[in-house]
Order: sequence, then C-alpha cells, then structure tokens
Amino acid sequence: MEQRIGSSSQPLEGAGFDPAFIPGLTSPVSGEAEEARAEEAVEADEPAAEAAVSEETEVAEEPADGPVFEAADRRAKIVADHQGVRLSLDDQACEFRWDEIGAVETESPRFGKRFTITVHTPDRRWYPIEIEATSRSLFTEWDEQLDKVLDTYFEDETPAPEKEEPEETP
Repeated sequence: MEQRIGSSSQPLEGAGFDPAFIPGLTSPVSGEAEEARAEEAVEADEPAAEAAVSEETEVAEEPADGPVFEAADRRAKIVADHQGVRLSLDDQACEFRWDEIGAVETESPRFGKRFTITVHTPDRRWYPIEIEATSRSLFTEWDEQLDKVLDTYFEDETPAPEKEEPEETP
C-alpha cells in the first residue's frame, strides 16, 4: 500500500485568496497553466509563442495633434486625450474610450485643494478621482484644459432637437 507524505488536499482557490476571482465569470488563475504553456512552446520550438506567454508588449500609438489634459498628485492621476480618459490611483487604473463615457463631471470644493473629476458611464456607473492641487488657482486652469479636450473628442450621442416650423396656412 502506497501512502503520500504531506497533505492530500488541493490548495484553495477563489475569492479568499484572489480578490479578482468572480465565481462563474472567471476561472481561478494558477501558475501551473502558464508554466505548462511555456513548456509546450519550448518543446515545440515556437519562439513567437514563448515570447507571447513570457512577455506582453504594448503597442504604442502615435500621439494625436489635439489637446491633452493631465493632472496628477502623489497618489492619483488623470489623463484625457484622443484615446479617452485614463484614471489611476496608487496601483489601480482604469481606462475609458470616448464611446464608453456618458458624461464627465468636475467639482472644486469651496475649501481645500482636492479637485474631483467623475467619469459617468451610460450604464449609470461613476468613477470619481480626487487630485490634490498645489494651489486653488489650478482649479480654473484644469477646468479650461479639460473643457478643451471634451469639446474636441467627446461627442454627445443625443442629437439636438430640431425646431419645428409652423405650417403656413394658405
């Protein structure tokens, strides 16, 4: 009779150990799958597949000649340009293309130096970010820069109502 030394239970996977795990929507990520794919690529002598597994490269787009808004402090950053709006706070980041944005709202407090920018999506979700300014005078400058970007790239999908002309009676 053979006996195994050590625990016979499998390691736990799920929300308790992986905060990005959503039951039924994503499968748990384990290091074994990546190692197996890398080994298969090496065995098959496929350098392209090995490079794809071991290293991801981002395709850099050429910058557009339009306006760009960028504001940042020690923790938060917002960039709005021809690609869309990108928000980041510490190590978390999200990106919105212009067709994914329903509205962009700004708010400057009466007191204090935290400028709030909120990105609203059409499905009624909102993503606020607060940027701490070095002085309150930056609020008007940031508002003007962001307005230029929004006027250039953001297209409101609801058409303007056309005025109906009254019919002339003969």
